[in-house]
Amino acid sequence: MSLTNVHHSIVSCTTCARLRDYCTEVARQKRAAFRNDTYWGKPVPGFGDPKAHVLVLGLAPAAHGANRTGRVFTGDGGGGSGDFLMRAMHRNGFASIPTSQSVDDGLTLHGAYIAAAVRCAPPGNKPTPEEIAACRPHLEAELQHLPNVKVIVALGKIAFDVWWRVLAGKGIVVRPRPAFGHGLVHRVAGSPTVIASYHPSRQNTNTGKLTSKMMDAVFRKAANLSL
Repeated sequence: MSLTNVHHSIVSCTTCARLRDYCTEVARQKRAAFRNDTYWGKPVPGFGDPKAHVLVLGLAPAAHGANRTGRVFTGDGGGGSGDFLMRAMHRNGFASIPTSQSVDDGLTLHGAYIAAAVRCAPPGNKPTPEEIAACRPHLEAELQHLPNVKVIVALGKIAFDVWWRVLAGKGIVVRPRPAFGHGLVHRVAGSPTVIASYHPSRQNTNTGKLTSKMMDAVFRKAANLSL
């Protein structure tokens, strides 16, 4: 399979009935601000440079963000997680522009690829363990077509945990399981280096738990470690 075929497989996935029902209903009802938009309403594949040295792994599409636009970390409004993330990536040379508002906004990624642990928007941004496990093969399939990845930037604890399960599926079992903490770097022989980061959710950025300087520092590390 090519990466394009993997993306088609992701978009057509119907494995998790609860998630598919929720995404379809959100796309039908819409948010008032987007009432004239045609919502994507399907699972969301990854996005970026197939030659990427850095893989950014998030949690899941936002109900009125990627579930609306069809691109990860895109369209969740000014000050949302997509713009916060893209500003840091832009300042560190990974993104062509510092915003992420729509699929036709001209954004391209350089040396980076963005994916999510779960490909459908979950109610309350809380996927179940079973849904997280069911989605992992999509990430594994994408990784097969991203041969140059040297660094994983794991945004949040769920994405961080999913990565170690991906490694375990390859027979690389790390014991004890590395601790999650913002900015921590974990090196495992024979696999990409992992940088843990708080997720750029509004809850984290609006409260100052995650600042622009903290996010910049993560991507400076990613740039240096991916050389």
